[in-house]
Amino acid sequence: MPSTTEHLHGLVTAGVHNGVYPGAVWAVGNADGVIDRGASGLLDPTRSDEPMKPDTIFDVASLTKLLAVWTTIGTLWQGRHLDLDEPLGQFWPDVAGHELGRVTAHQLLTHTAGLPLRAQLKNLYGTDADAIRGGVLHEALHRPPGQAVEYTDRAALILGYLAEYLGGEQLDDLSADRVWGPLGMRETRYGPLPTRIAARCAPTELDDETDTHFKGIAHDFSARLLGGVCGIAGAFSTVDDLAVLLRYLLVPDAAATPPGFGPEWIRESLTVHTGDLEPARGLFWHPAPGTDPADQTWTHYGFTGTAIWLNPKQSRWAVLLTNRLYYTRDREPLAHIRDRYRDIVFG
Repeated sequence: MPSTTEHLHGLVTAGVHNGVYPGAVWAVGNADGVIDRGASGLLDPTRSDEPMKPDTIFDVASLTKLLAVWTTIGTLWQGRHLDLDEPLGQFWPDVAGHELGRVTAHQLLTHTAGLPLRAQLKNLYGTDADAIRGGVLHEALHRPPGQAVEYTDRAALILGYLAEYLGGEQLDDLSADRVWGPLGMRETRYGPLPTRIAARCAPTELDDETDTHFKGIAHDFSARLLGGVCGIAGAFSTVDDLAVLLRYLLVPDAAATPPGFGPEWIRESLTVHTGDLEPARGLFWHPAPGTDPADQTWTHYGFTGTAIWLNPKQSRWAVLLTNRLYYTRDREPLAHIRDRYRDIVFG
């Protein structure tokens, strides 16, 4: 009977052979660390036959929302600098007197804030970073807060701005100082990446302007527009760094130098906070598609082809990093692989 390793390797390699992505790196672990890992395919098939490796760096796209925003907001909450249920306008001058001032950080974290769903920042506010920030913070709400769960990138963008205001640093420095550095996530950073590091980066979509694939530069247009650093996207990481974070989430006392958040924030986040509203949401985490929230398999995906899962009940985590945007924006083929990967790991 094939082992779990054989099942996962076969599944991930089949994705390469079927043209879902050029390559992938994956790992599965528990409270003790990595218990299984592998790599398949090529880094950049149109340029060389260099294989994907465990130290390949990926544009993690929306995983930035967890790596940078969720973690730093957690440090502010645990340090009693942020009350999740206090309307933003009561303590944040930038939104006082605007509709966003009625919203709470809790509603932003659960995607129930009633924010506008439009996310094309350049088309709405131009290309100046200050004008974009002002436009996002002062835009009228789409609906009253608390009525519906509606995913929008704006929630992470706003929470990133909030973290910068309360933390007194730009989001990249805040994340490095409070989370990535203490945990030893040495390869995790915002782009653009230095040339020597970008050489290990999995390229993503073809840039029509340069006729080359984005490599070491965020694929997400909003992140590029904002200099590479924002709450929406822009972070780069490796399977080993993500393994460090996920293990810490299972065993918060395992870190030699812990970040500024601990068990309380983790438990709070991995709990459904949306009541009868659908889809169910924790705090920026959500139950894996097709699973019962009671199963406790929490996940987050990135548009470039990245994914992480965490199951406290089973004391297990998993990572699957691909650069599927190298070939296509079609989500469906990778969605099938992710679902099967999750089933193999968590049952």
